[in-house]
Amino acid sequence: MEHTKTYQALCRESNNGDSITIEGPLSSEELGNFHFHEHLTAFRPAPKQFEALRSIADFPEGRIIVARTEDTIIGYVTYLHPDPLERWSEFKMEELMELGAIEVVPSYRGAKLASGLLQVSMMDDYMENYIIISTEYYWHWDLDGTKLSIWDYRKVMEKMMATGGLLPAPTDDPEIISHPANCLMVRIGKEVTDDSVTTFDKLRFLQRHQYRNMREGL
Repeated sequence: MEHTKTYQALCRESNNGDSITIEGPLSSEELGNFHFHEHLTAFRPAPKQFEALRSIADFPEGRIIVARTEDTIIGYVTYLHPDPLERWSEFKMEELMELGAIEVVPSYRGAKLASGLLQVSMMDDYMENYIIISTEYYWHWDLDGTKLSIWDYRKVMEKMMATGGLLPAPTDDPEIISHPANCLMVRIGKEVTDDSVTTFDKLRFLQRHQYRNMREGL
């Protein structure tokens, strides 16, 4: 599968009037032209996270969309194939992409940059060739920083993800069903084949699929 990437962009204003550019996918070299905000630390220290983003950008399928002021990245979203150690890589689906991380500097929240990142992501028509998933676990959510309850945070998260066309979908994944607030978010592109959708449905209910094969001696 050829992973075609076409640059897209839009501009927004922050609450304090700063001009913000949301753009991508960007290459590792292009990312290197910017400073990575020191408060982008939700997953690991900022320098390490920036290093991870630049690595993803170099993957054939990897996509990095950023929100930036003139020279500083203040938000980003990543897309890549699921980790080989995760269940979502079980069938090695080339057309399956995972929204791996989305983050915005706390002081810029409220400017709808997260939804803007998703909007720009989907402006590239080639995204219609992918099934895109996001695994949402409540223990990754910034409940302390936002002062939201688990359920209020999930409502905000669902609304934000919907701007990119990702909607909740059922699954029997043990981690997701371990708490009712966790969920699998899915977007199936218009060009995805019926066979791919069928394979993905087996993946969503992998435990049921494996049990059926075991019962039938397959």
